[in-house]
Amino acid sequence: VVNALSTRVSVEIKTDGHRWTQDYKLGVPTAPLAQHEATDEHGTTVTFWADPDIFETTEYSFETLSRRFQEMAFLNKGLRINLADERESAKATAGADEAGEDEKHEVKSVSYHYEGGIVDFVKYLNSRKGDVVHPTVIDLEAEDKDRSLSLELAMQWNSGYSEGVYSFANIIHTHEGGTHEEGFRAALT
Repeated sequence: VVNALSTRVSVEIKTDGHRWTQDYKLGVPTAPLAQHEATDEHGTTVTFWADPDIFETTEYSFETLSRRFQEMAFLNKGLRINLADERESAKATAGADEAGEDEKHEVKSVSYHYEGGIVDFVKYLNSRKGDVVHPTVIDLEAEDKDRSLSLELAMQWNSGYSEGVYSFANIIHTHEGGTHEEGFRAALT
């Protein structure tokens, strides 16, 4: 989807013992997939330039992206997501009036990594809700490979008066619930 909505996309993948790259312009590869130096690292970096002919604005909110990437890191146990805002307008400057030479090129960045996945998500959410009723997060995972189904659940009660139920399907937050949330609520009560 990103490729179809961008004027340019650059992809770097570290897998199978090598670093691989490919660039695209308006959705079309500009060259064949290129194999580079050997590496033991793993990971994917995607850099894109949104198409201003498609989008009303191509200005991104670092805070919005940061919140979503943190959520994605919680939902994908062990995944590390790094976000760097390299736009000239976003580079941090320290000091009152003028930044020194060393301070002018600081890039705003965050990194998210949660080995506990959604258990860490529940702990994070409850850290802002008051005292917890029980010390450990109740969690379970189940999978039915024959039907391509999997489930992860984590919950913990706190001393607050309002509930916080966050449901997701394929790492997309289902703000309005759905049958998966209805089933959970029915089973819980």
